[in-house]
Amino acid sequence: MELLRPFFFVGIGGLLGSIARYGLHLLISSRSLTVFPWGTLVVNITGCLIIGLLVGLESRMVLTSDPMKWLLITGLCGGFTTFSTYSIEGMSLLHQQQYLLFFAYMVGSMVLGLLATFLGYGLIR
Repeated sequence: MELLRPFFFVGIGGLLGSIARYGLHLLISSRSLTVFPWGTLVVNITGCLIIGLLVGLESRMVLTSDPMKWLLITGLCGGFTTFSTYSIEGMSLLHQQQYLLFFAYMVGSMVLGLLATFLGYGLIR
């Protein structure tokens, strides 16, 4: 039963993050007068700010409880946007001075992600 504990907290956080993402996306998109995806941009930037704050609290030993980290960092931020995870992992590589890995991860995620999306769409079409 103890092995399932992290999944419970991640799941609850993911549920809340997904709901928050949908709500914020609707709020922003409904006010946009252009086709630019403002809702997604705002969600991604907001998610990056939130995960940065939470990891900062963790580094200052303010956020120490594993269940809270599972709920907030992995669950809430993961459900809100995986862009925040992409961002914090990139920052971690920079802090480790892994510049080549940072570049490969950033560019690879964007380029390969977009190519995979086109491939998936093309396979179904």
